[in-house]
Amino acid sequence: MSNYKKTIGIEVHVELKTKEKLFSPEINNYGNLANSNVNIIDLGLPGTLPSLNREAIDLAIRACYVLNCKIRREMHFDRKNYFYPDNPKNFQITQERTPIGYDGYVEIEVDGVKKKIEILEMHIEEDTAKSIHAKDNTLLDFNRAGVPLVEIVTKPCISSSKEAILYLEKLRELLLYANVSDCKIEEGSMRCDANVSISKTDILGTKIEIKNIGSISNVGLAIDADAIRQEELLEQGIILKEETRRYDAKNNKTILMRVKETGNDYRYFPEPDIPIFALSCEYINNIIKDIPTSVSVRREKYLNSGISLINVNKIIANKDICDYLETLDTNLKTASNLLLGDISAYLNKNNVSIFKTKLTSDKMKDLVDKLDNNIISNKNFKDIIDEVMENDLSIDEILKNNNIQNVVNITDVENLIKQVINNNLNVVEDYLKGNERSLKYLMGQVMKESRGSVNPRLANELLIKILNTLN
Repeated sequence: MSNYKKTIGIEVHVELKTKEKLFSPEINNYGNLANSNVNIIDLGLPGTLPSLNREAIDLAIRACYVLNCKIRREMHFDRKNYFYPDNPKNFQITQERTPIGYDGYVEIEVDGVKKKIEILEMHIEEDTAKSIHAKDNTLLDFNRAGVPLVEIVTKPCISSSKEAILYLEKLRELLLYANVSDCKIEEGSMRCDANVSISKTDILGTKIEIKNIGSISNVGLAIDADAIRQEELLEQGIILKEETRRYDAKNNKTILMRVKETGNDYRYFPEPDIPIFALSCEYINNIIKDIPTSVSVRREKYLNSGISLINVNKIIANKDICDYLETLDTNLKTASNLLLGDISAYLNKNNVSIFKTKLTSDKMKDLVDKLDNNIISNKNFKDIIDEVMENDLSIDEILKNNNIQNVVNITDVENLIKQVINNNLNVVEDYLKGNERSLKYLMGQVMKESRGSVNPRLANELLIKILNTLN
């Protein structure tokens, strides 16, 4: 076991879900044709002036609130000067001196112990163009230039790769459900950097930055890989220098990019084209009150509704399904089983959001009520799911069109079961001797005699009840 302890800080860039870019009226939309969403302000053409997007401020306030940050009431933007092809102005507008959020935290649970990951600051800034490296060429897509970001910086208070992963998973969940960002790492709307140092004492070691790690799981792998590299060098007596590295997932190692710049290299100074602005308590409170129901509140409600912990976690992992469940006033346990089962299969097969289907809240409530009251079975639903999801007909109309008329009168079902029992006395005798397979056979005969018109759950319950009276 290593004698070195890790000290880790995480920096996360999260793109905000605004309609327009941070300082120009150009559309903010991922996936469009390269260089089709570009404005003269994004390109930094001479004589252009930025105009601050209020929606970005609103979403940053939301982020501050869910991350327990204090919100700065008066702030300004700064210019961060550097020269790189993806930065057409040769400077980036950011908040160096007056970040909108500070002194926050995200609470995680590690092996049953709760820990607060402290957030040093969160500031708003504009994104750069996207660089696409193709063989010997680098291509630039300026659709991303000027997209609003928040950069969230933790204190060096993370002590393991496991804590780092739990923090990032919780951070993503909080921002996603506050509708701050879609947090799609694969699309670059959430990008993670890790600062890693190791030491045998309480004095921090040399900080090594690992940039643009491609997934949350890779953050943990990159931290551990570079900690091993640092330890090997220190054991050889080599003095580490601050540097920026990238993670090579294929070979599970970090690779040097450049020696770390210092703050002076960026020559920060206040942005002269954007005035200082202030946020009133009333303005902040109006933003906060519109934040959607938090994950913790939803999770507690679902557990109290009888949904298993496994299914609750599956629901939370799918925001569309979770948001849809929030619209329902019905038996959430039955609804969740449908949503996670046949409905999710349909959505995945057709690559469609549940909000783009014809499954309204009222139709879903009717569906759940009919299942709970044994009017239809899960098999019936499998037979009609395409029609339920794709047309405006009611459940009753769809059942009628498919000639689905189930036997729901308990007396009729009991009489049918008694008839099956009388026709299969030898099988009944086997069941009474403890042969559980006999029950499946008898159930099959019930369904056969009823031509599938009996709700299987109801029939199974009544069959067992009647058989038990024969003991």
